[in-house]
Amino acid sequence: MTNAKILVVEDEAIVAKDLEYRLIKFGYTVPAIASSGEEAINKAVEICPDLVLMDIKLKGSMDGIEAAQEIYKRLDIPVIYLTAYADENTFKRAKITEPFGYLLKPFKERELQINIEITLIKHGLEKQLKGNRKWLDALLRSIGDGVIASDLQELIIFMNPVAENLTGWKEEEACGRNSSEIFNIANAETHNTVESPIVKVLQGGTIVELPVGTILITKDGAEIPIDDSAAPIKDDKNNITGAVLVFRDITERKRAIEARQKQIEQEQLVVQWEKINQLKNDFLNLVSHELRSPLSNMKVMIQMIRLSITTEEAKRYLELMESECDRELGLINDLLDLQRLETSSYPVITPDALLLQQWLPWVIEPFQIRVQEHQQTLQINLPSNLPSLFSDVISLERILVELLNNACKYTPTGGEIVLSVNHNPSEALAKIIITISNSAEIPVTELPRIFEKFYRVPNADIWNQGGSGLGLPIVQGLVEQLQGNIQVESSNGWTTFTLTLTDL
Repeated sequence: MTNAKILVVEDEAIVAKDLEYRLIKFGYTVPAIASSGEEAINKAVEICPDLVLMDIKLKGSMDGIEAAQEIYKRLDIPVIYLTAYADENTFKRAKITEPFGYLLKPFKERELQINIEITLIKHGLEKQLKGNRKWLDALLRSIGDGVIASDLQELIIFMNPVAENLTGWKEEEACGRNSSEIFNIANAETHNTVESPIVKVLQGGTIVELPVGTILITKDGAEIPIDDSAAPIKDDKNNITGAVLVFRDITERKRAIEARQKQIEQEQLVVQWEKINQLKNDFLNLVSHELRSPLSNMKVMIQMIRLSITTEEAKRYLELMESECDRELGLINDLLDLQRLETSSYPVITPDALLLQQWLPWVIEPFQIRVQEHQQTLQINLPSNLPSLFSDVISLERILVELLNNACKYTPTGGEIVLSVNHNPSEALAKIIITISNSAEIPVTELPRIFEKFYRVPNADIWNQGGSGLGLPIVQGLVEQLQGNIQVESSNGWTTFTLTLTDL
């Protein structure tokens, strides 16, 4: 290595000048000469030479060995000792400082040149190796996976921070311990110990992967699902010198897989449910048609028979048969309406201006006779300034009829039914609030189920009329179609349905 800068440390001026002459002759430069240990350190810091030729016996309190040790520690500059002393004690002290050469005076010129060249080359290679080691160490410590390396005896020689965090062991604690103690793995279901992949690698010399469902048992006993692979470490002659293990926490991946699997199952359930719903709808359409046709025909025939007979008893039975036909037809129609509401195939609403002040008494009128028959009272409270409502007349009429019908059936003899209407014109979107109350209380525990299909309040007096449990679900579906809201509450002997509507 020509042009290398060499610091000469020699307290004999003639010897120092001779060394300088020879070094320049070899093609090196000598930027400075020091005569003491302290001066040698200062000059080395100032000029940062490539190599130091150090005499051991120097003037001052610090000898060459102490100066060389300080220079190498501070600057990583190689040192060759040039000394006339070969005693065992001096040699032992010098050896501790790990010099790159030790030449006894007098020495041959060629011997000096060879030692300098070998030292420069060796130090360059060591410096490069140290740089590579630092780079590799930084890489291993910065990657997101845990890394553990072992020697041929399965003893830990390296762990990166991720491996420390996952295992719960610090590198300084783990180094020198058996890998199976640090990397303690088991089957997730059986908790049986799983053989360390490092052992398999050292035995087989091939890459080994962990079986599925492996957990890492940390130092404090926690369990972490992991996957990993282990590979042999080989020298330049392909001989195995150890093993390296790379592993990662797959908790989040497992959650993602489980979530995706659950999503797939839910999607499959949705598809199956849609198929079942379609079959149900097809069945209802078919059955409803097949049932309604004969019932309608029966009803017509009953009416014709009633016109042709005179016996009062026969007429009474025919009236009962006709009533039963009407009830069956009503049930079928309710089933069809509910099915259409659930599948969004109900007839399209047609909004129109509705004069509530005139229209509501007309809707209530048929129920006046019914409540009188059961000694009930039906009261209607309408404000004088009630505005019109832009809504679907057919749907709204069906809602009120179902709610009033429900109130009549569940109100005891002598009970009251009250229909009230309010509105708030001060709101940005004016609301019409219709309440229908009846003097019969529903248990609080039953209220959450009031709009369920086929649900009927237990032990309720329904005036010997059949109830299908479809009226209120139909009401709820129609209210949603009108973009309104319906609520029910029951207390102090009264049950109140509150219907909130706005213009469509």
